[in-house]
Amino acid sequence: MNLKTTIAFFFFFAFSNANLFSQSYISPNYALKSHETLELLKVELTPSKTILHLSIENRIEGGTFCADRNIYLLDPEGKKFELKKSLGIPTCPDSYKFKSIGEKLQFTLEFPPFKPGTKWIDIIEDCNNNCFSFYGVTLDADLNKKLNEAFAFASKGIPADNMILFKTILDNIDSQNLGIEGLLYINIINAALEDGDKVNAMVWYKRLSTSNAPRATQYIKHLNDKGIKY
Repeated sequence: MNLKTTIAFFFFFAFSNANLFSQSYISPNYALKSHETLELLKVELTPSKTILHLSIENRIEGGTFCADRNIYLLDPEGKKFELKKSLGIPTCPDSYKFKSIGEKLQFTLEFPPFKPGTKWIDIIEDCNNNCFSFYGVTLDADLNKKLNEAFAFASKGIPADNMILFKTILDNIDSQNLGIEGLLYINIINAALEDGDKVNAMVWYKRLSTSNAPRATQYIKHLNDKGIKY
């Protein structure tokens, strides 16, 4: 093997390895978010950084938005990854002033890389007022596909069938300590209530409250805020 061939092989190998550990998730599923019009468009995982692509829509006259310096990601083990760079959005106390109702602002946030195989993350803005968060962002292509199919079916299905659908997914992932578990519990409880089955809604509410699902107390609070409490 001559020098030119060796160099070419090295770059091909390096490029292949980089691609192996670089992944993108378009509109990944998540369990809960804080702002109704804030959307997570894409998550990019590379060997050198984690990039979040987000968008927020203005709903009020004279609306403003900014990113606090204290934004971080949490992996399933509770390790914190602090914000390194933000693009397309001012850092508080500076803020972006929307020009009209309905205007959308797209921006990116960059963080250190996660270890390969990380299945989910939380996104948390640690500030004093109107902070944003996404809990249980799913970084698993197969699970995201199954969830997308389930939500599409549920939007056209009947509540009793939807309960079975979401219960089946929950049974399959219950032992994996995934951040999306809370959302499945919520959908089962909502489907039971839509079906007029308050007994099953109470049973699944109790299961959630005593489960080991990550951030179970946050999901209970979410249900309580909507008037669902047993």
